[in-house]
Amino acid sequence: MSRMLAEPIQHVAKNMRVDLRLISEMVQPGARLLDIGCGDGLLIDHLFRTKSCDARGIEINMAEVTRAIAHGLPVMHGDADDDLQHYPDAAFDYVVLSRTLQAVERPREVLRQMLRIGTRAIVSFPNFGHWRLRWQLLSRGRMPMTESWDRPWHETPNIHPCTIQDFFDLCAAEGYEVENWLATDDTGGRGPWRRFPQLANLFGEQALFLLRRATRK
Repeated sequence: MSRMLAEPIQHVAKNMRVDLRLISEMVQPGARLLDIGCGDGLLIDHLFRTKSCDARGIEINMAEVTRAIAHGLPVMHGDADDDLQHYPDAAFDYVVLSRTLQAVERPREVLRQMLRIGTRAIVSFPNFGHWRLRWQLLSRGRMPMTESWDRPWHETPNIHPCTIQDFFDLCAAEGYEVENWLATDDTGGRGPWRRFPQLANLFGEQALFLLRRATRK
């Protein structure tokens, strides 16, 4: 694998968005990876430089695609809802969907496609079950806003908000094995919730899941 890079994107790992940094820790060196909704390609650039991954991305925002290509990154214009079907089975070791699940039109189908074209899927999303969001709905009677949910209801791209418990239920219904999961606050701090999904659902601001299809017995 080789590709010519222009000047690196001006970010370093410590300044990466929390979920991207945690995702990078889950990826094995040298892996083939597709990042869906990759933005300017920060994650794939980081994985190429630090882990020699064959990482590439698709992004719906053409301005971000142009920026990524200008930095020599293999990013294509594409839509998670429509374009994953064109990839062959088992083309990647990991397929990543970071903070995008709640914004796609058919999240269930997107997950199915991810685990068709990839051995594993890594999914991150803001947890709509966090206690602050619950309290804002209860006390104000209005759609909540936090650092993760930072746009008013009429401007947000989020059309399918979910909670950590919702996602566990979906994985069980679809037959996906949760290899690893964690819940953090918006700074990346991890609470003592590893064995307590209900507490994570209440106190975790962000969730991160590493999935694979369940092994048939």
